[in-house]
Amino acid sequence: MIHSSPEPSFRESVDMMFNRAVSLMDLRPGLEEKIRVCNATYTVRFGVRLRGEIRTFTGYRSVHSEHMEPVKGGIRFSMGVNQDEVEALAALMTYKCALVEAPFGGSKGGLCVDPREYEEHEMEMITRRFAYELIKRDLINPAQNVPAPDMGTGEREMAWIADQYKRMHTTDINGAACVTGKPINAGGIQGRTEATGRGVQYALRAFFRDDEGVKKAGLKGGLNGKRVIVQGLGNVGYHAANLLSEEDGCNVVAVIEYNGAICNDDGIDIHALKRHIIEEGSPRGFAGGIFVEDGDSVLENDCDILIPAALEGVINLKNVRQIKAQLIIEAANGPVTAGADDVLREMGVVIIPDMYANAGGVTVSYFEWVKNLGHIRFGRMGRRQEESRHQLVVDELDRISRDTSINWTLSPDFKDKYLRGAGELELVRSGLDDTMRTAYQSMSDIWHGREDVTDLRTAAYLVAIGKVAASYHAKGL
Repeated sequence: MIHSSPEPSFRESVDMMFNRAVSLMDLRPGLEEKIRVCNATYTVRFGVRLRGEIRTFTGYRSVHSEHMEPVKGGIRFSMGVNQDEVEALAALMTYKCALVEAPFGGSKGGLCVDPREYEEHEMEMITRRFAYELIKRDLINPAQNVPAPDMGTGEREMAWIADQYKRMHTTDINGAACVTGKPINAGGIQGRTEATGRGVQYALRAFFRDDEGVKKAGLKGGLNGKRVIVQGLGNVGYHAANLLSEEDGCNVVAVIEYNGAICNDDGIDIHALKRHIIEEGSPRGFAGGIFVEDGDSVLENDCDILIPAALEGVINLKNVRQIKAQLIIEAANGPVTAGADDVLREMGVVIIPDMYANAGGVTVSYFEWVKNLGHIRFGRMGRRQEESRHQLVVDELDRISRDTSINWTLSPDFKDKYLRGAGELELVRSGLDDTMRTAYQSMSDIWHGREDVTDLRTAAYLVAIGKVAASYHAKGL
């Protein structure tokens, strides 16, 4: 049934989707409300002297659930940040961490600031002061609350925050674990920058291994040759588009930015388009496709897979009936409103939900946090021993191949591939792949196994809420 009521807000959408799932569960009295509500939100207003005057900024840090600690969630810098948005994102983080079995509760932070308006040294002053306000209240702490990058923030801001924490806690040996998404030389981990986009790739690979799911989406075969539209060529969208086109044979036929879109039925060179946007500030003028002024309209173009990878609410009641994609994977948080979600399910469109699809970031953040607490790079202890064991096999194969009575030889690159032990990057990618496969299986078991569950989003909520409920039960609630 189509909604005639006004479009729900992002927070209302999250609550509506939560309610849809818990209506199918048998939770103990009061536990549903305990899981739904946000535990606490801290609002800070602080001043920074910039350009000869004091400018006041407003920031938030919300803790949704402490069923596991520390809590985890990004910090975004945007003029659109508000308390409702931060609390909704914190709730999604709770469910996301539970779904992929990252041992964190959910949190989120945001600062009302436009980074484009300030020089780098000014942004450092603003970021450090915001971090100071949170750190002194233990809202940034390796054992209690661990932020990460989000929209408008990245490695640079995380390095500033980590340094600010260490200045305030000079004897905390685990100080580097107070935040994830740091540069490699500041305690980061290989593969973190690409993690969310690669997680989208692994999520799609997991989906296309599910023959029944692919059939429900009205698709056939694997990823190779599938026509893809990507909305948002930021960190997540860029890596997802690049990996899918280069490693899985997908044909990215359109890329949408806030100031226009590029379309090319023969496929877009993602590297070249990214370079053009960085140099020119817009996709306009890119030689590798046709420029469309009204980028949002391209969401309605024909394709197999639509990847909204920017802001929430881009697919809503105004445009949902014009969406032609058979499969939507939510690389962004909340890109499909609750009202649009209802319509898409009626239309038979399969949605791979945000709490699963973009969980690559928090998964690799978990690996970085563990690395910081362990004070050792992954692979450092075992890589060369692994190579030594493989060398024994290669030497034996070499000996056999020299036997003139046996007519066979090793493939040219077999030795190099087999001998190379897994370093940090390979281990991170392996762990991420395993996480995305396992989480997808937990959702698909419910999706295909219960008649009252008709979509992956409800299945994801059922898995996640069930795990949160089990954690509270173990605590005696």
